[in-house]
Amino acid sequence: MKKIVTIGGGTGNFTVLRGLKNYEVDISAIVSMADDGGSTGILRDELGVLPPGDVRQCLIALSDSSRLMRSLMNYRFEQGGLEGHSFGNLLLSALEKVTGSFEKAVEEVGKILFIKGKVIPVTTHQVRLKMILKSCKILEGEREVYLSQEIEKGYSSIYLEPYPKANPHAISEIMNADLIVIGPGGLHTSLIPNFLVEGISEAIRRSDAKKVFVVNLMNRRGQTTSFKVSDYVTEISRFIGEDVFDYVVVNDQKPPKELIDLYAEEGDLVENDLDDGRARFVSLLGEMKVGNKKDLIRRSLIRHDSKKLAQELMNIVNNL
Repeated sequence: MKKIVTIGGGTGNFTVLRGLKNYEVDISAIVSMADDGGSTGILRDELGVLPPGDVRQCLIALSDSSRLMRSLMNYRFEQGGLEGHSFGNLLLSALEKVTGSFEKAVEEVGKILFIKGKVIPVTTHQVRLKMILKSCKILEGEREVYLSQEIEKGYSSIYLEPYPKANPHAISEIMNADLIVIGPGGLHTSLIPNFLVEGISEAIRRSDAKKVFVVNLMNRRGQTTSFKVSDYVTEISRFIGEDVFDYVVVNDQKPPKELIDLYAEEGDLVENDLDDGRARFVSLLGEMKVGNKKDLIRRSLIRHDSKKLAQELMNIVNNL
């Protein structure tokens, strides 16, 4: 059975994993531990636990449990002292406290959800993502980096504090993989933080696995404004240490103009400029609907279709 390792954050990993779990492959999801927004940020600060949010999403994506259980893990309290917290985040944090180990907590929740595969935190150390802009302003935490509109003017450094060692289980999975999938996901908030962990980039370089980069559909204004495919590859390669990608999966399906217009304030479509044979052009957009603009949730409009993406990744795996 082929072994596929995915590396990223929550939403991007979720999309890849939800599609791959329908195939007979050995799946391991390596997850960034830099998340500090919303419920996750509060739990980190108040309880001293590792961030559960991205891990929760990956567990749900790989789950073969009932729809009710998956809904329970995603349920978010709307009032009272627990307002804003998801049940899954609370469960993971409580189990970490009971067992004394975040990895053990993830393992136990994985059993409850009958997950197909493994979910592995990239590090088991508490870390904060920081970025120093060219203006000398310091962005503290993933949330500040995500919301910043100034990154396009340049940054001088991005790092995790304190500098963490990799989870040995993450290194082992990378070294034993047949295929490593990086992306999609926020470039500076979901992807790069994984490569800032000591040992991860070296393991990726040394692994005999084929490496695939799944390019985002949209740029985020202020961070990847007007980025083309080669810009993404170049930026990630800075942190891995070299351009390791054997394949670059690029969406070639254009959304309706009205959807692009809706996104205009947030970003633009990623255009391909890669012409070296590694690019694999595929129609990857999920179902697109345009309704009442007041009712639209922008994040859900232009997104990868997990089934189409998984099929393309399996096409690559089956030819290894």
